Amino acid sequence: MEKNSAVIKPVAHIYTDFKEKFGIPRQSGLSPSSRGKIVFEPEYRNPDAIRGIDGFSHLWLIFDFSECHTDGCSLTVRPPRLGGNTRVGVFASRSPFRPNSLGLSSVRLVGAEKTKADGIVLWVAGADLLDGTPIYDIKPYIPYSDCHTDAAGGYAAEHESHRLKIEIPPQILEAIALDKRAALVECLESDPRPSYIDDETRVYSMRFADYDIHFRVIGETLTVIGADCRA
Repeated sequence: MEKNSAVIKPVAHIYTDFKEKFGIPRQSGLSPSSRGKIVFEPEYRNPDAIRGIDGFSHLWLIFDFSECHTDGCSLTVRPPRLGGNTRVGVFASRSPFRPNSLGLSSVRLVGAEKTKADGIVLWVAGADLLDGTPIYDIKPYIPYSDCHTDAAGGYAAEHESHRLKIEIPPQILEAIALDKRAALVECLESDPRPSYIDDETRVYSMRFADYDIHFRVIGETLTVIGADCRA
């Protein structure tokens, strides 16, 4: 091992309704109704490890882009929100393809729960993480230092308010569990399609919770045309 090199290992894993990369919100907080369960590794299940955490409303999760490991890394990437053709520096993006596969996500702390199988678990909302993602660290979000009201959003700010109109026929909506509906709509509103694809005849499919959701986008309206339950 090289001098001053670091070895990190997961302290926990998070379990969410996002079973594949397609359809995951592009940023945390875009689907505030989405829930995630953080299960600690056995050595960190001591309640002392989260003593005082209930005084914070939000947390930072440092995680592993576990499905994006590569042997090399390009110094430029093509953000989907720029149409997939414009290149920016990797350090001017939130691309999962990075020199180190580390991600950062801000989530709302819903609460802690003591369970028989997993000890103390944390429930969070607004996560943008794939189901089973390794968590390397958890830190409290501190408003007076972490919130910058005069911050500039660069090229990402141009698309922050973009939302699609969602139409789900009643018979399809009824097939989706009541507690999953709001989160599903929020994920679809932010338009999961690659920005460089605009084919109104194309049917897209994404996994969400126990469902395969099928939809089509015409103009600014996304219509769900099917929801197959995997359970």
